[in-house]
Amino acid sequence: MSTGTLQGTENATHGGDSPVPGIEWRAERGLIAYADALAAMEARNAAIREGTAPDLVWLLEHPPVYTAGTSAKPADLLDPRFDVVSAGRGGEYTYHGPGQRIGYVLVDLNRRARDVRGFVHALEGWVIDALTDFGVEGRRADGRVGIWTRDIDGREAKIGAIGVRVRRWVTMHGFSVNLSPDLSHFTGIVPCGISEYGVTSMARLGHSVGVGEWDAALARHAPTFFDRLGTPCPDT
Repeated sequence: MSTGTLQGTENATHGGDSPVPGIEWRAERGLIAYADALAAMEARNAAIREGTAPDLVWLLEHPPVYTAGTSAKPADLLDPRFDVVSAGRGGEYTYHGPGQRIGYVLVDLNRRARDVRGFVHALEGWVIDALTDFGVEGRRADGRVGIWTRDIDGREAKIGAIGVRVRRWVTMHGFSVNLSPDLSHFTGIVPCGISEYGVTSMARLGHSVGVGEWDAALARHAPTFFDRLGTPCPDT
């Protein structure tokens, strides 16, 4: 698999014009195995650090899988009905599967603000801005990383997750947003270690949002996201 172009998957990869100059924008159609995506991210992270590849936004979906972050607690894996993969990112257990759109964001913070907390905050803001395009009010919650909204029963529920890793100030992983996944698949874990709140989706909230529509919303708000990270400095 190429470190610069992420070639070699069995699924078609669509690049197209990037909404942000200097950023490679890739949107997958089809499912990419989590282990394959993780290996590709590792290679791309190294290529960005070496200056042989540009920053990347990679949008995709995975077959059903539970991923364990660095803070995952064994007791939070309730029913390992799917493969469980160590992700290497921050956070606890997360489910990924069809109907959930994932954004892997690989950015060199050496050329922007070296601020991991600010990067996470900007990711949350990007998803919140995109949700607004579909009439969904997303928000942050004190002490709980991720994107939250009001579920159909009036209770607070998570609609998007955030998990990142930073290696030598180059980011990996990113966010996931529930468009129309099978929400019963989340019951095999305590999502992100938070048992007091549920998980919801755009479909559960009555919004039929296709992958193309969601990707387009992210593209519309991408310039604002990158503005929040600061302007890249010229290479020296």
